[in-house]
Amino acid sequence: MVPSQTEGHPRCLWCNTDETCLDYPVTKILPPASLCKLNSARWGVCWVNFEALIITMSVVGGALLLGLAACCCCCWCGRRRRSRRKPDPSEEKAEREREDRRMRQEERRAEMKSRHDEIRKKYGESS
Repeated sequence: MVPSQTEGHPRCLWCNTDETCLDYPVTKILPPASLCKLNSARWGVCWVNFEALIITMSVVGGALLLGLAACCCCCWCGRRRRSRRKPDPSEEKAEREREDRRMRQEERRAEMKSRHDEIRKKYGESS
């Protein structure tokens, strides 16, 4: 088989040194050196050699693992930082003001309710 005919045949191991198409040894991950040297072995498509494939897959796998570790570290450190953070003085002040407004509103509501009750009592209305 010539290189153009071997493309797309996953069982074909093309060896550039002697330009032969061998059956791929499926019991091994990498072809043994007795069949073909690694730098001249091609598989599937004739332009991808095993050395380049191994290096590329190692780099991509390492980059993915590094990215995953960085994401996990950022999430973990960010969560830890947020839990230890002291409240901001402006946030505390805003919270106190909200609580004061809520208390005044409750007082006004109670006062209005007592006034309405007095008016109902005066005019004989029941609620």
